[in-house]
This record gives sequence, C-alpha cells and structure tokens, in this order.
Amino acid sequence: MTYHVGVISGDGIGPEIVAEAKKVLDRVGKKYGHEFLYTEILMGGCSIDATGVPLTDEAIAAAQASDAVLMGSIGGNTSTSPWYKLSPELRPEAGLLKLRKSLNLFANLRPAYLYEELKAACPLRDDIIGSGFDMMIMRELTGGLYFGARETKDVDGVMTAVDTLSYNENEIRRIAKRGFDIAMKRRKKVTSVDKANVLDSSRLWRKIVEEVAADYPEVTYEHMLVDNCAMQLVKDPKQFDVILTENMFGDILSDEASMVTGSIGMLASASLNDTKFGLYEPSGGSAPDIAGKGIANPIATILSAAMMLRYSFDLDKEADAIENAVKLVLKEGFRTIDIMPQDSREHNEHTQAAGMCTEEFKNAVGNKIVQVGTKEMGSLIADRV
Repeated sequence: MTYHVGVISGDGIGPEIVAEAKKVLDRVGKKYGHEFLYTEILMGGCSIDATGVPLTDEAIAAAQASDAVLMGSIGGNTSTSPWYKLSPELRPEAGLLKLRKSLNLFANLRPAYLYEELKAACPLRDDIIGSGFDMMIMRELTGGLYFGARETKDVDGVMTAVDTLSYNENEIRRIAKRGFDIAMKRRKKVTSVDKANVLDSSRLWRKIVEEVAADYPEVTYEHMLVDNCAMQLVKDPKQFDVILTENMFGDILSDEASMVTGSIGMLASASLNDTKFGLYEPSGGSAPDIAGKGIANPIATILSAAMMLRYSFDLDKEADAIENAVKLVLKEGFRTIDIMPQDSREHNEHTQAAGMCTEEFKNAVGNKIVQVGTKEMGSLIADRV
C-alpha cells in the first residue's frame, strides 16, 4: 500500500526530528510492505524566509492533497528572531493556526504516558507517581480565544487590547463526541475541564457535554474547573483517563502533562478532522537554542508518526511496532539528554566520543543508562521495529 505523507519539517530542531521519524516510517514500510511517499511543505519561519508569509495557498493545497501530514516544529526565539518583528498575522505560528483552520482540524489528541523506565525523570514524588499514569488530553483546536476577533486600539488615550473567546454548541458537541468515543476505547472516563464559575462559554460547554454524555451511558464523566485540574495533574495524575477541554485550556494543560511524563520531548499529538485526515506533530517547540547540535529528542515525533499510522491509515499493527520499539530502547537504557538522570549524565560523559556507535556505548557502560544523540535514537528505534 502506498501512502502520501505531507512533511512540514519547519524550523529549529524540526528538520532533525522529522528526519528520524521518516527513518522509522521507512523501516516500517520495508518490514510490512508499505511505501511512504513524502511531499515537503514549507510552513513557519522557513516559509517566511522563502515566500514572505508563514503559509502559502500552495502549501495548503499540498497538505490537502496528502493522506496525512507529519510536522516537526515551527518558530524561533521570540526575543531575537526577525520573524517576531513582523505583524502577528505574518509570524510563524500564524501559519499553523491558518493550516488548522483550513484543514478543519478541530480535535487535538495528546497522550501523556509515563514509561516505567522514565520514572526517574518525572519531577513528582514516588508516592504520587505510584504505578504510573496514562491519560489522553482531547483539546478543541479551531475555536475559542485563539480564533476569536481581536484588536489593539487607543481608548481615550489608553492602549487597550481585546481578545474574544467564542464557542457555539456545534463546535462543542463535535469535540465532546470525539472525546467520549476515545474514552470508550480506553478506561471509559471523561473529565471535562472548563471555567464555568466565570465564563459564559464554559457554561455552554458544560451544558453540551452533559447532553453528549447521555448518549454514552458506559462512560463516567465529571466536570472540573481548569485551575483545579492544573493542581490535580501534579497531585494525582493517575486519576485521569480522557481530559476534554477547550483550546487555550488544552494548550496549557497538555504542556503541564508533558512535563510530568519526564520531558515534553516524549509527548506526541494528533490533530484530526471529520475524516481520516490528520496532522501529526510533537507537542514541544522548535527549541532554537539546541538546533543543529544533534541532541534533540525525536521520540515525540516518532510516536506522532505511530499515531498517524493508527488514526489516519488504520495500521494498528505497525503503530504497535513503533510504540513497542520505543519502549524497548528505553528499557535497554538509551536516553537523549533531556531524559537522562543527572547522575547518569556525568557517568557517561566519557562514552560520548565522536564516532562511537551505540553498540560500543552499551559495551562501554554495561547496563548503565547511555546518552545518545538525535540520529542515534532514531536508528535504535528503527532497528527494533
């Protein structure tokens, strides 16, 4: 089977981590008899440099012509990059918002799973971690504050900025249905997160979620205010199964969830529309400070590729193979620097000589934790698919 994958490598570490995801996909294709054909698509800062805008109509058309899109990361250093001296609609992130809207990618899935081998990287106490946690954050992606009307103007001599948070019942209903559908395939629990004690949009959100919940009698559900949810994520993360929430709340909570897994470099994501089409990307940023150093963690991008196989291509066996390969590599003790325990970083510094292969790493330190770079991690996972 042949699959056409649009590839947005983007900025910063994006090209490095996407290259490793493609490496793993190609290994899957070779093993299971598939062919992945890639179309490069410009978006973000690199598109600004080449075309003057963060996303062209041609790029949107190329994405629409693909079976799915795999993305790295976009943007740069907001304090030093010339991209951020442009007006907001011409900055890198504007391209991503436009792409989501153009492709109707309303449902964002961000799994947050604590690997047994990464418990030491989790900042929470052992008694809080317990046996680990496994949650799915379901974020509405094309409505809310990020897409509402906005302006900055002079009001009686005072500069005033206004951002509008707007949701209608249809937008809420479709993301709620998707959240409850996902819960049916998991542990059948939904936590709907809002700010209904203050916001009208949240009160409507809560009303519609309750209507949708009536169609899913097997799923237990609860409402939780967003500030309480932020606290509960670090107090008792294992209580959550599916967290269903609006755009801005989901943006913030999913980043918080990523850090209790040990690193944002471990958090994959999928953005889906009403069909099988999806945009798959790691949840982390472009990390311009480490771009080109070969130390970025590609696992989130590789796991995003696995989500693409599962949700867009219905290749569950192949997706399982990638996820199991990641678990095996971690179990064998290989780590990128962001998920290395501090004591192991110091112990393994002597093994990082240029040109030393991963097998030599293992021989050098036996069963110790071994630090590897971006390319090495990608090769290790590909070899174990």
